[in-house]
Amino acid sequence: MNRCVFVGDAGMVSAENLHTLALGGGRDIVCMPVHRGGEVDTQVVSRPGRDHPVTDTLQAKEVWVGDGQRRQRYVVCHTPKEAARQRTHRAPVLEELEGELAPLRESPTGTHSKRVCALRASRRYGRYVRLTRTGHAVIDAGAVKAAERLDGKFVVHSNDDSLSAVDMALGYKQLQRVEQAWRELESGLRLRPVSHRVAHRIHAHIALSVMRWLLERMAEQACGDTWRNIRDDLKQIQLVQLSGPNGKLWQVTEPREGARKRLKALRIKAPPTLLMLA
Repeated sequence: MNRCVFVGDAGMVSAENLHTLALGGGRDIVCMPVHRGGEVDTQVVSRPGRDHPVTDTLQAKEVWVGDGQRRQRYVVCHTPKEAARQRTHRAPVLEELEGELAPLRESPTGTHSKRVCALRASRRYGRYVRLTRTGHAVIDAGAVKAAERLDGKFVVHSNDDSLSAVDMALGYKQLQRVEQAWRELESGLRLRPVSHRVAHRIHAHIALSVMRWLLERMAEQACGDTWRNIRDDLKQIQLVQLSGPNGKLWQVTEPREGARKRLKALRIKAPPTLLMLA
């Protein structure tokens, strides 16, 4: 049976939006925002349990909160490589912040210091700054610990109990592919920047770009691999032009083992060796 499942990011999560999605029996997978001290933080992320492998780079565990009809189902996903990247990124930020706060500790102005206010309002440093009782700014060890606990983790929720934890984790990860598609809508076809002024040309441009992404996704499903790897194997098949006194010959190189496997998985016949003789 075919069905449609809406996948949304944390920015669209609200009680009103989730209620609207559920009207008419709609099913969804959404990434939940994790607020410090909130339900997702205290009862979901902090819940002990073993992570189960989903892919080589993704782990997940299922968590239920509440009882009866109010019971909520969550899946905590963990990406070790992303966790390591976030820790590496945070270290110099804290080092820079310590350098900014060191000369301010002797300042008698406390919270009235413009520099302290700027640090607390900073998107880079603000989350790690707190004021002491004396009004001086210091690094918030609790905030640092909370951030470390969330490294490489995201929480997904679904109102469809038929979906497994793996389905929920991979379903949300596919949203990243959609977002990437919009960012790279033209680059895959290597189209130069075009300024369209006629409606039907705009429609055609978008249709070609979307079709290209659809074909890539179908190829990935058929081969069980990323499009980049599939493309690299297929690029081994090249068209060579040979010139001689009797004319020109276009010949296709013989596919290597990797390319032959891709063609078989995609159910595409290998191109003929000779294409044209002129």
